[in-house]
Amino acid sequence: MEKIKVTLGKRSYPIIIGSSVLEHDSIFYPLQSGEQAMLVTNKTLANLWKDQLLYELRKSGIKVDQVILSDGEQYKTINEMEVIISALLEKQHSRDTTLIALGGGVIGDITGFAASIYQRGVRFIQIPTTLLSQVDASVGGKTGVNHILGKNMIGTFWQPSSVIINLNYLSTLSSTELISGLAEVIKYAIIFDSKFFSWIEDNLHLLLILQEKEITYCIKKCCEIKSKIISLDERESNLRAILNLGHTYGHAIESHSGYGSWLHGEAVSVGIVMSARTSEMLGYLKNRDTKRIINLLTRAGLPTRGPKNMPPSSYLPYIMRDKKVISGTVRLILPISIGQARIQNAVDKNIILAAIKECQ
Repeated sequence: MEKIKVTLGKRSYPIIIGSSVLEHDSIFYPLQSGEQAMLVTNKTLANLWKDQLLYELRKSGIKVDQVILSDGEQYKTINEMEVIISALLEKQHSRDTTLIALGGGVIGDITGFAASIYQRGVRFIQIPTTLLSQVDASVGGKTGVNHILGKNMIGTFWQPSSVIINLNYLSTLSSTELISGLAEVIKYAIIFDSKFFSWIEDNLHLLLILQEKEITYCIKKCCEIKSKIISLDERESNLRAILNLGHTYGHAIESHSGYGSWLHGEAVSVGIVMSARTSEMLGYLKNRDTKRIINLLTRAGLPTRGPKNMPPSSYLPYIMRDKKVISGTVRLILPISIGQARIQNAVDKNIILAAIKECQ
């Protein structure tokens, strides 16, 4: 069992990684015997993992209720979040309750958002079930829901009390879900660590078959990188924005196509390539590095071209609503080399359009 600490003063918390970790004593920290909790999951995961988790919680003496949401990015809405609030009120949960998110990024984001606003804030625990949520979405305290005009436009920063990463959950992922998660893994390597990028190139086949040693190292590496960045810039004032490589373009694809049409990792993969092309056009990234990035994404089974029915001009309204836009000025996260990225201010819209066109 591996353990990482996210250092945020009084709001610091552990990330625990391993197989069958739910069976360990005191794993549901900070929950203690006799305390109240609400498990939040979706219909698909309820059939797979809910009963096992409820058993472990009740064995630990925790009084747990449950709420089951619809499954899919299209349900990452205020209405679904209100279902959680209603369940908490109906079951008379007080300010000392703890919400437990069992699911991928959608469940984690909605549950965290509900926890941040229920009675002005209660504790919550992340138990991520997808590779994407284990390496990225469950760590860092970003919560929220989507709006028809933009992804994750309604939300809060609310850190979990702990993150419990059970590797066993990955065994039931579809190949497309697993591959989607690899986009975020590759993103970390492009931004921060060229040696990690080379390691992924050499070990990609082992990650795709969920070889335990390699997948554990991969998840731990990503969590270490993200926890360090969060400790330095919790609320994305500057440095943390770099973690959004590929997301400005990717969120545009998700919003335009209809939430759920493209998996998040698929859209981010295309966004990474568009960011690489943008950087190349600005004279930063070398073409050989762009080709290496595209080759790795392709080998992983990820898309590198945007939707055929989405012309370059369609991206701009979403890009202008991106949370990194300040006073009408577009800011993009661009790879400078494999292992280094930067925040680029005032990117010319003609270059943005040209980069998108390269990836059509």
